[in-house]
Amino acid sequence: MDWRPDRGLKVPLYLQIKQHIQMKIENGEWTAGTKIPTQRQLAHMFHVNRSTIILALEELIADGLIEGKAGKGTRVINNSWSLMGSQAPPDWNKYVKSGMFVPNAPIIQDINQTEFVPEIIRLGTGELALDLFPKEKMKAILNRLAMNVESMGYEEPKGSLFLRKQLADHLHSKGIETSSSSILITSGSLQALQLISIGILHPGSIVLHEAPSYLRSLQLFQSAGMRLKGVPLDGDGIEVKTLKERHSINKSTILYTIPTFHNPTGTTMPEKRRLELMEFAEKKQLPIIEDDAYGELWFDSPPPKPLKGMDKGGLVLYLGSFSKSLSPGLRIGWVVGPESVINRLADIKMQIDYGSSSLSQMAAAEWLASGLYDEYLHFIRSELRKRRRLALQVLDAYMSKIAEWTIPSGGFYIWIRILPEISMQKLFECAKKAGVLINPGSLYDPSANQFIRLSYSYAKEGELEEGIVRLSKLINTLQKG
Repeated sequence: MDWRPDRGLKVPLYLQIKQHIQMKIENGEWTAGTKIPTQRQLAHMFHVNRSTIILALEELIADGLIEGKAGKGTRVINNSWSLMGSQAPPDWNKYVKSGMFVPNAPIIQDINQTEFVPEIIRLGTGELALDLFPKEKMKAILNRLAMNVESMGYEEPKGSLFLRKQLADHLHSKGIETSSSSILITSGSLQALQLISIGILHPGSIVLHEAPSYLRSLQLFQSAGMRLKGVPLDGDGIEVKTLKERHSINKSTILYTIPTFHNPTGTTMPEKRRLELMEFAEKKQLPIIEDDAYGELWFDSPPPKPLKGMDKGGLVLYLGSFSKSLSPGLRIGWVVGPESVINRLADIKMQIDYGSSSLSQMAAAEWLASGLYDEYLHFIRSELRKRRRLALQVLDAYMSKIAEWTIPSGGFYIWIRILPEISMQKLFECAKKAGVLINPGSLYDPSANQFIRLSYSYAKEGELEEGIVRLSKLINTLQKG
């Protein structure tokens, strides 16, 4: 909550809190059936003693607005209007629970909220640091657009034609031959996945993926009735041999893969493995979703050509985005695929949001057309290389005896295996209390319960070092019992 009781007022703190909660109930923000935070959580939110919270809740119970039951927590049971009326208000919580979209796991909801706690050191956040954002270049581009913009209307279903032409040229440099008609602009890669899940798959479809995988941290496909099945990966990416031996491929099967700077492991699939995978996919007519969100963030040498660049039969749907390389706030991503698929996804997108932001598309196109994007990529690769070097140095100094890891050649992440058998949930909770936010490996695969995904892309350099030092101390403490 962004509200705090005012200690300068003559009104007692507990009454201010009581009035605030009562206002949320009467305004319909907390409807009947809503489970309110625990006494401990409320005390932390409002920066008061627990005894102050108890007094406020007792007042609300006495007014008949809330009710506490042992083992079930405290819930809203009425509001002031319903106490005077003859009919009970609708139980919105029943509607919420009956919705078709599967909620995020509690730990992911916790991470999403904690990321915005002031002073928290974010060692798990998968985005670029705020100080790496190219403010001056973006200002110049937006000023240029302001002088030349002629319309702010909706773009055509597939997105800005100018942007799609610029993307086609840009993708050509990566070895992907496509045209503007085979590209759909989306509001980031995540929307692309959502469109695919509801547009070309059906309930019961099998989605194969690397284990671990970013896909496991999402509920998109599960909400659409898909079944997720993991395929092991080694140092060269997804094990094609295992894919061949363990999984039968039919018309209801699709493969999701991140072959370049994999999330969360940082692994990059070499060309030989890519060719092997594409040969198998062509033989079995296995469609592939290739997520290339990190492909341009290489450090020493460019990665192999994307799978889409090897695709001769239209099997690969290629996802790209500016969210990792430039700015997540632009909300610009894209899908490249057969025109029939792109047309289908474009039609669905028009039903969902009637097109991505026109202004964002104009800005993205200008970044590409002006040459500033390629120039900026040189800068961001250099900066990420420095941050990776720092992270590895601190890990070597403080965690070499309690963890092991592989060195990524690009992207954002180091996949760390904690050697002492400690509870990752306990480590997550202790780290949060110590002002450090981490992403446990179990978010990406239930069996990866001794791993964490460390991101060197977001925290400031001093925070990155301090966060790893604090984390190492916590692991040592938990190890001792």
